[in-house]
Amino acid sequence: MTLTRTLAEFITATGFDDLPEEAVALTRRSILDWLGSALRGGTTEPARIARKVASRAMPGNDATVLANGERLSALGAAFVNGTASHIIELDDLHQASTFHPAAPIIPAALAVAERRNARGRDFIRAVALGYDVGIRVAEAVNPSHYRYWHPTATCGVFGATAAASALLDLSTDEVVHALGTAGTQAGGLWEFLADGAMSKHLHAGMAAHDGILSADLAAAGFTGATRILEGPRGFFAATTDTPHPERVTAGLGRDFKIVENGFKLHACCGHTHTAVDAALLLRERIAGRPIERIDIDTYRVALDITDNPAPRTPYEAKFSIQYAVAVALLDGRAGLEQFTEERLAGDDVRALLARTSASENPERTAAYPAVWASRVRVTLADGTVLEETVEHPKGMPANPLTDDEVAAKFHDLADPVIGHHAAARLVEEVYRLPDDSPVVDLILPLIQRLPVI
Repeated sequence: MTLTRTLAEFITATGFDDLPEEAVALTRRSILDWLGSALRGGTTEPARIARKVASRAMPGNDATVLANGERLSALGAAFVNGTASHIIELDDLHQASTFHPAAPIIPAALAVAERRNARGRDFIRAVALGYDVGIRVAEAVNPSHYRYWHPTATCGVFGATAAASALLDLSTDEVVHALGTAGTQAGGLWEFLADGAMSKHLHAGMAAHDGILSADLAAAGFTGATRILEGPRGFFAATTDTPHPERVTAGLGRDFKIVENGFKLHACCGHTHTAVDAALLLRERIAGRPIERIDIDTYRVALDITDNPAPRTPYEAKFSIQYAVAVALLDGRAGLEQFTEERLAGDDVRALLARTSASENPERTAAYPAVWASRVRVTLADGTVLEETVEHPKGMPANPLTDDEVAAKFHDLADPVIGHHAAARLVEEVYRLPDDSPVVDLILPLIQRLPVI
């Protein structure tokens, strides 16, 4: 049996009652966490541009744009919500696959669930299955895939297709074709880093859009490649030097990948997070004493993505391990307010940034991706040297958040957009999932409190 058909059979055969409680609980957390990123990200300029284009190119009345309550086609809403949720760099992260699953998968599931008036339990099932498929594909192509390809786009489209297919009740043959069509649309390159371009945000939105499109086409009889993963001209052959097809099926149906999901606490690239966590630990020990210099050592991939000692824009700052550590030491956090034009231009952060260096530690490179370790060493003006090493970012499974901590992060993002009371109600509704009420009941109270933007 092909890998594609194996995944298709898994999607069609796995019901809500087959999900372990831990998987259901992590799905709830992931949905709430994603909603916070989508709401706050929806207030940004890239999201406004995406919304403007989608309003013209993808009109309809199927599903809701979270940022302003506008109605679009399911394709349009998934595109806008997915794009918005990947802008502020606070959406979730699966470490082993270096994949942000929520941004492509949940908006696709939400749009189809709204279009079909699906129940909460069906939405939970679709999201959990989408995570499983997307993460497994991402694990199978990494690490070499990550050199050029952004898994949130390339592997996210498989997860989004799985979620949409589950909600559309496609047959196994139809899911095979849907996944085949998804794979031929997979794309998303890291070159955006050179310009700090908005392309990265698009990756999530297009994967969500293309996932629904792939499932809708299959439902209408459109065929796709039946060996899209392992075929000689398929996804593995085209996008990785180190395929691991066995990772697609290892523990399939028993080990649900969503339980490995992690949540980001800092508004910057996940590869900076252990260094930021180490900086925050050091800040308590420094106690306001002047800093002479900062030395960071970390794993190679972290430097490939975030070695930028002189970021020019707030978005570049999100991908600068030097800036993230320096500003965390100064401000005691690396939240949204640390990645603004005003903060980036601050004399204090510019001066400290000039005295901050980052280098590779081969032992940390060898331990990656199981361990994302960083060490931060601070030399004080009086000659004192302090250092901290963190192996697992706060929020990842080895260093997890509680439900209350996920809710607190959500409030931090959502309260400025919809108000505290509406946000609190949304927390209650999400943590009540699954239930037999339509998913749209989650959205309608939200719309009533949205500002016009």
